[in-house]
Amino acid sequence: QVQLVESGGGLVQPGGSLRLSCAASGTGFTINTMGWYRQAPGKQRELVAVITGGGSTRYADSVKGRFTISRGNAKNTVYLQMNSLKPEDTAVYYCNGLLLGINYWGQGTQVTVSS
Repeated sequence: QVQLVESGGGLVQPGGSLRLSCAASGTGFTINTMGWYRQAPGKQRELVAVITGGGSTRYADSVKGRFTISRGNAKNTVYLQMNSLKPEDTAVYYCNGLLLGINYWGQGTQVTVSS
């Protein structure tokens, strides 16, 4: 059973930074595409950033220039560096991995941007 576990969320003031981490376990395969999504209260889950095994990245327009997605040296790990955070970035952030046509999700980590 593939499991994704996120960490690194929390409360931060506007303009601050946070780094989210995600590690997948339960598979010997390399998860080619991994990404981060978020869901704010009353809104649909939306893409934040994705990265392929080859290093190609894609970002939501709202986070371009502020967030950076990267893969770790350890297999099936992914990070999201979030800078210049805004109150509208407040949401539950979910890690996602696409493996053999199946989407796997983490349990989510809360990010709150507030003064």
